[in-house]
Amino acid sequence: MNFKKRWKRWLVIMMLTTGAFIPYVQAPEPMTVTASEGYADLSAQLRDILKDERIKGAIAGVSVRKASDGELLFSHFGDIRLHPASNMKLLTGAAALEILGPEHRFTTEVFTEGKVNEGTLNGDLYLKGKGDPTLLKADFDQLAADVKKAGIRVINGDLIADDSWYDNVRLSQDLNWSDESFYTGSQVSALTASPNEDYDSGTVIVAVNPGSEGEPAKVTLDPFTDYVTIVNKAKTVAKGGKKDISIEREHGTNTIIVEGTIPVDGSQSRSWVAVWEPTGYALDLFKKSLQEAGVQFTGHSKTGFAVTPKESKLVASKDSMPLKELMIPFMKLSNNGHAEVLVKELGRKVYGEGSWDKGLEVLEEAADGWGMDTSTMMLRDGSGMSHKNMIPADEISKMLVAVQEKPYFAEYLKSLPVSGAADRMVGGTLRGRMKGTAAENNVKAKTGSLTAVSSLSGYVTTQAGEELVFSIMINNDLTTVTPIEDALVTAIANYNGR
Repeated sequence: MNFKKRWKRWLVIMMLTTGAFIPYVQAPEPMTVTASEGYADLSAQLRDILKDERIKGAIAGVSVRKASDGELLFSHFGDIRLHPASNMKLLTGAAALEILGPEHRFTTEVFTEGKVNEGTLNGDLYLKGKGDPTLLKADFDQLAADVKKAGIRVINGDLIADDSWYDNVRLSQDLNWSDESFYTGSQVSALTASPNEDYDSGTVIVAVNPGSEGEPAKVTLDPFTDYVTIVNKAKTVAKGGKKDISIEREHGTNTIIVEGTIPVDGSQSRSWVAVWEPTGYALDLFKKSLQEAGVQFTGHSKTGFAVTPKESKLVASKDSMPLKELMIPFMKLSNNGHAEVLVKELGRKVYGEGSWDKGLEVLEEAADGWGMDTSTMMLRDGSGMSHKNMIPADEISKMLVAVQEKPYFAEYLKSLPVSGAADRMVGGTLRGRMKGTAAENNVKAKTGSLTAVSSLSGYVTTQAGEELVFSIMINNDLTTVTPIEDALVTAIANYNGR
């Protein structure tokens, strides 16, 4: 043992045996920045709100900037990396508008391989998906009608799904196993379908209604598909009885178990259930549409990362709505599936690979272009479902300032939920918040929510008419903290410039 090591051991022994004082080093206070004396009162109000007992033991990152020039007015733990939850969609949406463009559309195509002779296709029919998350049963009906218009009445071959536009990784790497049967964790495929105009791709709607007392409950499926199997164990009980319905898909299967009780006077229970391997779901809907159109086929339905042959012939196609319109249900309703499709589409567009790895690489490059410090960020998905996403509030507010100068900003701003606005496709996830305050119909912002995570970031106009940008992220909370977020934003909205 050298002298230095002996000296250190002697010092430790002396402290332990003599009770020598070891000084306590206090953790630093969170950085608070006030840009000028004119904002001192606002800063004081925000600090007071952040003393709320409900966030004791949690950490709140808050950042407020001038929208005009990005000047940082207030920062409370603003440089600390925190989980953004669905505030991650702010980056995903902006990157999609910037790189894909507001007019970008997803296309679904139908190809034939072989020759058509007197109404019979002697060959296979391919359904090729290119990422459209908005395909409804009606869209498959139209594709089937177009196939019939092309002179095809019989398909003497197989019906084949081509989802090769993206890779075959269906779930983002950090998605919790307990989320994967619900619409919030639906699988991502280049060929998928949605049950209604919320466009929760890769899901079916299971509805449970009461039957006669003592009889099984009535269970319906929308859209109807043979791709899933319903096991109905739910019972109808007497009027006034307990309503307790569970609807869940068994892991790794398309068996949906419905259990529990529903009284004869009970209201309907509904659940958006994510299917396992949505490519097969889309193909089954298309098959039904063909049959309903009077087109018969003698072969089989096939999935499995098939690729449409180059020599095949295009006979039908369907374009989605433009991205600027898709941004409304995506951002207003915080649609996770849309976010992950956009990430894969970014990878496909820039690097020719529809994967999370390449898409997130593009997303990080876009963040760098907005002036964000990507060295202090971790991006793991496009929706914010991952608890490993980490971004400081100061970086989100910086990004919100930067995108104001972009040509797509009007579409971007329009997509954000509006506080207190009753219309679901205007107010979105903020439609019930900040009513009766200076923030009502004023705040345009993205919400975010995960277990022990809540966030809110966007734009607000003060009483003095000044546009400010804010980002709030609260992590490790054990109670509802949205009232604290609302109080912070309302205080900013009430600021009168003095």
